[in-house]
Amino acid sequence: MKTALVNVFRATFGRAPEFISRAPGRIEFIGNHTDYNGGTVLGAAIDRGVWVALAKRDDGQRRWVSDQREGVVTLSAEGVARQSGVQSWVNYPLGVLAAMPTFGLRVPVGFDYLAMSDLPTGAGLSSSAALELASGLAFLAATQQRPSRETLVSVGKHAENHFVGVPCGILDQGVSGFGRKNHLVYIDCRGPRFSTVPLPDGAHFWIFNTHTKHALVDGLYAARHSECMAAAKTLGVGLLVEATPVTVRAAENTLAPAVFKRARHVVEEIARVEQASAALRAGDRAAVGKLLTASHRSSQSLFENSTAELDFLVDTLVGMPAVFGSRLTGGGFGGAVMALTSGDFGDAQAKAVSDAYEKRYGARPDVLHAQTGDGAALVTV
Repeated sequence: MKTALVNVFRATFGRAPEFISRAPGRIEFIGNHTDYNGGTVLGAAIDRGVWVALAKRDDGQRRWVSDQREGVVTLSAEGVARQSGVQSWVNYPLGVLAAMPTFGLRVPVGFDYLAMSDLPTGAGLSSSAALELASGLAFLAATQQRPSRETLVSVGKHAENHFVGVPCGILDQGVSGFGRKNHLVYIDCRGPRFSTVPLPDGAHFWIFNTHTKHALVDGLYAARHSECMAAAKTLGVGLLVEATPVTVRAAENTLAPAVFKRARHVVEEIARVEQASAALRAGDRAAVGKLLTASHRSSQSLFENSTAELDFLVDTLVGMPAVFGSRLTGGGFGGAVMALTSGDFGDAQAKAVSDAYEKRYGARPDVLHAQTGDGAALVTV
């Protein structure tokens, strides 16, 4: 990927990049919509992600290119306004630039910028957070700054919340920033505090991308966020992490029906994260798998952010002997399903799942056998 990145940069801008960075995509392992509710979550950085190459300019111009879009977007150093249409992808790195001064960081003035990805978009693997963190590292390298990893993660989250306009929690940026090969990232979102949990030997991730709609800015994610905040307010707590399953159930007649279901999902999901963390440390893949499937059923019936396509994949996968458990991964409302499997699940089993899906829906899902990977980092040019 690095060689291709350098070659495209040279072909586009007529010179070599000065800085290269990379940030991984992530799998939301368990902890669906718990992060912005102050809860805990487990995620895995994977061995695919977003690469950014950058070289400084002295004329104040910023030229932006992505392998996911056609053309060059040219903006002045003062052009930090939110973009729309085909240029809207630039909002992710622009948001990072806009956020940096909030954290006391200097911003590069002019530059040529190229982003390339080997991460499938719209699959719930958080290509946006990877783009934010890779961009942040490149901007920091260009200005010779090395803040803490916690700050880098916070800058990315701030960009997504306040510039892009998605009220996400710290999960996506945190896992992309703190990923570690053969480990999951555990985040206590109240700190936030980051740690890692070893992944049991012989555990494999398979991702099935449905190609169904996965657009978090279309209001569905924001609606769930608002419902959770409304539940917390009625329960008299700052965030739902301060509630318990007992207190939520006791308030069933006080909360609106939809709000009650959202709150119940969140508090029970936080409990599942803790149970999964303990099972992972014990190496109990079967127990972890049951918690993953229980998480999906809760997303399906209580949080209502699943789809028929995602449910079909989960139902198909959990009926297979080499699968420990399966659930939607990411914000939901389309996107992808993750399965935790043994090494006995291979291409033949994945094809069987895809064949069944195609028979039902007339299209085949993209299949990715993902490995864990390390977090965001600069790469030697």
